[in-house]
Amino acid sequence: MDVTVEQLSHGRLITAEQQELPVPATFRYTDADPLAVHVDFPSEVSLDGEEATWTFGRTLLEAGLRGPSGSGDVHIWPCGRDRTVLEFHSPHGMALLQFDTPALRRFLLRTYAVVAPGEEDLAAAVDKSLSALFRPA
Repeated sequence: MDVTVEQLSHGRLITAEQQELPVPATFRYTDADPLAVHVDFPSEVSLDGEEATWTFGRTLLEAGLRGPSGSGDVHIWPCGRDRTVLEFHSPHGMALLQFDTPALRRFLLRTYAVVAPGEEDLAAAVDKSLSALFRPA
Protein backbone atom coordinates (compact mmCIF):
# COMPACT_ATOMS: atom_id res chain seq x y z
CA MET A 1 0.00 0.00 0.00
CA ASP A 2 1.44 3.34 -1.08
CA VAL A 3 1.72 6.18 1.44
CA THR A 4 1.25 9.70 0.09
CA VAL A 5 1.98 13.01 1.80
CA GLU A 6 0.19 16.07 0.45
CA GLN A 7 0.41 19.65 1.63
CA LEU A 8 -1.38 22.66 0.21
CA SER A 9 0.92 25.66 0.03
CA HIS A 10 0.14 29.17 -1.02
CA GLY A 11 2.84 30.50 -3.28
CA ARG A 12 3.33 33.92 -4.75
CA LEU A 13 4.08 34.24 -8.46
CA ILE A 14 6.56 37.05 -9.09
CA THR A 15 5.70 38.83 -12.33
CA ALA A 16 7.95 40.85 -14.65
CA GLU A 17 6.31 43.94 -13.12
CA GLN A 18 7.48 42.80 -9.65
CA GLN A 19 3.90 42.05 -8.58
CA GLU A 20 3.14 39.07 -6.37
CA LEU A 21 0.09 37.05 -7.42
CA PRO A 22 -1.28 34.28 -5.16
CA VAL A 23 -0.89 30.76 -6.54
CA PRO A 24 -2.16 27.63 -4.79
CA ALA A 25 0.05 24.56 -5.11
CA THR A 26 -0.02 21.09 -3.63
CA PHE A 27 3.30 19.54 -2.69
CA ARG A 28 3.06 15.75 -2.95
CA TYR A 29 5.32 12.84 -2.03
CA THR A 30 4.70 9.13 -2.29
CA ASP A 31 6.75 6.19 -1.12
CA ALA A 32 6.09 4.59 -4.52
CA ASP A 33 8.39 7.28 -6.00
CA PRO A 34 10.70 7.89 -3.02
CA LEU A 35 13.27 10.09 -4.73
CA ALA A 36 10.80 12.64 -6.10
CA VAL A 37 8.68 15.54 -4.96
CA HIS A 38 5.71 16.61 -7.08
CA VAL A 39 4.19 20.09 -7.15
CA ASP A 40 0.67 20.21 -8.55
CA PHE A 41 -0.81 23.46 -9.85
CA PRO A 42 -4.55 23.81 -10.60
CA SER A 43 -5.81 24.56 -14.09
CA GLU A 44 -6.81 28.13 -13.26
CA VAL A 45 -3.16 29.20 -12.85
CA SER A 46 -1.86 27.45 -15.95
CA LEU A 47 -1.32 29.12 -19.32
CA ASP A 48 -3.13 26.35 -21.19
CA GLY A 49 -5.95 25.86 -18.68
CA GLU A 50 -4.73 22.35 -17.78
CA GLU A 51 -3.49 21.14 -14.41
CA ALA A 52 0.29 21.09 -14.29
CA THR A 53 2.67 18.96 -12.25
CA TRP A 54 6.38 19.57 -11.79
CA THR A 55 8.52 16.71 -10.51
CA PHE A 56 12.01 17.03 -9.12
CA GLY A 57 14.29 15.35 -6.60
CA ARG A 58 13.52 15.47 -2.91
CA THR A 59 17.22 16.17 -2.34
CA LEU A 60 16.90 19.26 -4.56
CA LEU A 61 14.19 20.65 -2.28
CA GLU A 62 16.30 19.89 0.78
CA ALA A 63 19.41 21.55 -0.69
CA GLY A 64 17.43 24.53 -1.97
CA LEU A 65 16.16 25.32 1.53
CA ARG A 66 19.80 25.82 2.62
CA GLY A 67 21.32 27.52 -0.44
CA PRO A 68 21.06 27.93 -4.21
CA SER A 69 20.51 24.57 -5.84
CA GLY A 70 19.42 23.03 -9.10
CA SER A 71 20.23 22.90 -12.75
CA GLY A 72 18.05 22.41 -15.75
CA ASP A 73 14.33 23.03 -15.39
CA VAL A 74 14.09 23.59 -11.61
CA HIS A 75 16.15 25.89 -9.40
CA ILE A 76 15.53 26.50 -5.68
CA TRP A 77 17.09 28.98 -3.27
CA PRO A 78 16.35 30.71 0.03
CA CYS A 79 15.12 34.30 -0.11
CA GLY A 80 15.69 35.70 3.34
CA ARG A 81 14.80 33.63 6.40
CA ASP A 82 11.13 33.04 5.68
CA ARG A 83 10.79 32.48 1.94
CA THR A 84 12.11 30.06 -0.60
CA VAL A 85 12.09 30.66 -4.35
CA LEU A 86 11.24 27.92 -6.82
CA GLU A 87 12.08 28.74 -10.43
CA PHE A 88 10.53 26.56 -13.13
CA HIS A 89 11.70 26.62 -16.77
CA SER A 90 9.68 25.20 -19.66
CA PRO A 91 9.62 25.68 -23.43
CA HIS A 92 6.80 28.20 -22.81
CA GLY A 93 8.79 30.39 -20.44
CA MET A 94 9.83 30.70 -16.83
CA ALA A 95 7.88 31.01 -13.60
CA LEU A 96 9.32 32.38 -10.39
CA LEU A 97 7.38 31.51 -7.23
CA GLN A 98 8.00 32.19 -3.56
CA PHE A 99 6.79 29.84 -0.82
CA ASP A 100 6.98 30.09 2.95
CA THR A 101 10.12 28.26 4.05
CA PRO A 102 8.63 26.86 7.29
CA ALA A 103 5.81 25.22 5.28
CA LEU A 104 8.32 23.61 2.89
CA ARG A 105 10.40 22.37 5.82
CA ARG A 106 7.28 20.84 7.42
CA PHE A 107 6.47 19.07 4.18
CA LEU A 108 10.03 17.75 3.87
CA LEU A 109 9.98 16.48 7.47
CA ARG A 110 6.69 14.71 6.79
CA THR A 111 8.27 12.96 3.78
CA TYR A 112 11.17 11.83 5.98
CA ALA A 113 8.64 10.21 8.32
CA VAL A 114 7.47 8.09 5.35
CA VAL A 115 10.91 7.29 3.87
CA ALA A 116 14.01 8.44 5.75
CA PRO A 117 16.78 10.07 3.71
CA GLY A 118 19.14 7.40 2.44
CA GLU A 119 16.56 4.65 2.94
CA GLU A 120 14.97 4.98 -0.50
CA ASP A 121 14.73 1.67 -2.34
CA LEU A 122 16.66 2.72 -5.43
CA ALA A 123 16.30 -0.63 -7.20
CA ALA A 124 12.50 -0.47 -6.95
CA ALA A 125 12.48 3.16 -8.10
CA VAL A 126 14.63 2.33 -11.15
CA ASP A 127 12.46 -0.69 -12.00
CA LYS A 128 9.31 1.44 -11.77
CA SER A 129 10.81 4.18 -13.93
CA LEU A 130 11.99 1.72 -16.56
CA SER A 131 8.59 0.02 -16.61
CA ALA A 132 6.87 3.36 -17.14
CA LEU A 133 9.36 4.31 -19.85
CA PHE A 134 8.93 1.09 -21.83
CA ARG A 135 5.19 0.62 -21.25
CA PRO A 136 3.34 0.46 -24.59
CA ALA A 137 1.30 3.55 -25.36
